[in-house]
Amino acid sequence: MSSPAPARAGISIIGAGPGGLTCARILQRNGIAVTVHERDPGPDARNQGGTLDLHADNGQIALREAGLLDEFFELARPEGQEMRQLDPAGAITAHEVPAPDELFKPEIDRGQLRDLLLNSLRPGTVHWGRALDSVSGPAEGPRQLHFADGTTIETDLVIGADGASSRVRPAVPEYTGVSFLEARFSDVEKRHPEIAELVGPGGAHAADGERGLFAQRNSGDHIRVYIIQRVPADWISASGLAPDDTDGIRAVLLDKYGHWSPRMRRMITENDATYVDRPLFALPVPHTWEHNPTVTLLGDAAHLMPPLGVGVNLAMLDASELALALTNAATVDDAVRAYEKTMLPRSIETAELLEHGAEHLLSADIPDFDSDNDAQP
Repeated sequence: MSSPAPARAGISIIGAGPGGLTCARILQRNGIAVTVHERDPGPDARNQGGTLDLHADNGQIALREAGLLDEFFELARPEGQEMRQLDPAGAITAHEVPAPDELFKPEIDRGQLRDLLLNSLRPGTVHWGRALDSVSGPAEGPRQLHFADGTTIETDLVIGADGASSRVRPAVPEYTGVSFLEARFSDVEKRHPEIAELVGPGGAHAADGERGLFAQRNSGDHIRVYIIQRVPADWISASGLAPDDTDGIRAVLLDKYGHWSPRMRRMITENDATYVDRPLFALPVPHTWEHNPTVTLLGDAAHLMPPLGVGVNLAMLDASELALALTNAATVDDAVRAYEKTMLPRSIETAELLEHGAEHLLSADIPDFDSDNDAQP
């Protein structure tokens, strides 16, 4: 089978995260039809996570191609670029304050970004409740997508934008040895003023080489704190605890952070809900694949890395470049080749720089945190 022209091809994106939705938006903006398949039953099925910083040299480029950059700046929080480095006593040891007009990497809540992208798509673009089981069919196409609800569809191009647990990508991520435990705080100015003052309008990081905390202001008077530890991936169950045993987990944490000051330990003891376990996984470096004219990957499905300043930004840049390649190429195969020729070297270079980078999250130095540190499964 010869590769079809993109304008006449069936294009299926797996995953309605920022990368998948950005790709769909730019394709539609350039007159190319696309369908997005998302396993969530609807747009409000789950909390989309914390806040993201979108960089001028990648994420914002993608939003410009999507025609959404002005709307992004209306929602974004430039003050969220502030970063504080604290010691375990809670004293500020370094302080980065953005200039009043600084817009290099303003923050936006993940849910707000997703809504911005969703609302820009034509009605019916996203098919909800479509959990992918497998992809079959010959490499030259057409491909069959088999979903958990028993349905099967045929498509000319499969774009895997389904994140860390991708069903399109055969490679299995490896545990980095470092885990996040998320704690959430609401109505912080009234209910948690000490934590609000400690964190400030942006983010605050503290670590002692073995354990750390990263706190981040979200919109709506919320703060999320990520408790960072070098532990086995199953450390909660190995401690004889269940994920919803807040008191039991808290007791373990207070023992580990016992030498930290009481004001810092508030970020462990005063959370408003159960903890959320988020062990960090990464793909082997380098992660590459043989060219396939009917399947490609973007974002975490292509290059899952530690959360150190790349995450969503690279996913959206991938999405933009793939959509523009499909817009400008004579065939789907030509577009995939052109996209991967740029994307794979870039992602390999970045992954090599960040390999074992999860260990930096425990360093007393300021890590270049990506706000994508709350990646959803």
